[in-house]
Amino acid sequence: MEQNLNQNISFSIEKIYIKDVSYEAPGVPLTFTQAQGAAEIGVQLGLEHTTLSAEQGLYEVVLTVTTTAQHETKNIFLVEVKQAGIFRIGGIDGDLLQRTLEISCAYVLLPFVREVVNELVGKGGFPQLLINPINFEALYEQKQAAQPSRASIN
Repeated sequence: MEQNLNQNISFSIEKIYIKDVSYEAPGVPLTFTQAQGAAEIGVQLGLEHTTLSAEQGLYEVVLTVTTTAQHETKNIFLVEVKQAGIFRIGGIDGDLLQRTLEISCAYVLLPFVREVVNELVGKGGFPQLLINPINFEALYEQKQAAQPSRASIN
């Protein structure tokens, strides 16, 4: 019986696209002409998902990456990319569906968002910037552990 359940599970990528992009380099061109030490690079992540059609198993997942470079108190650049995808997922629900949306789909989107961030930074005249690998499973587990217990007290 369990084998039949696994055969009904489906996961496919319908579309990958950029939903929003922002690039700012407020100090350019002075940034390029003034001697500076190493910049401090910061990377923040956000993940959202919405149901497009529950009957068809269509979900949109948006991975937001905000990357900043600062030297002392000056912003060198800020890049924000919302990389999105439409995924068709069938045969699962509940916690397993949440895990799939927040882990599996995020892993699919990561290489695309890394490429966009790297290209924008490079086209802005700055050295290559590669975002390190991200453990979405650990992030999901941290998020679940941080949520208050769903059990109610009567």
